[in-house]
Amino acid sequence: MPQWLCNQLMRAFYNKNRRQIRLLNDCWFFYRTRKSETDPTTSQLQ
Repeated sequence: MPQWLCNQLMRAFYNKNRRQIRLLNDCWFFYRTRKSETDPTTSQLQ
């Protein structure tokens, strides 16, 4: 997970900002699935 995303998630949890937590969570899953589609080594592991 990128450091900037981790920092924003920690800040959102600290402030109990549910909207931002959901948004960042969606961003992380989008980033992770998109990265696995472009990287053939990770798709072999699944």
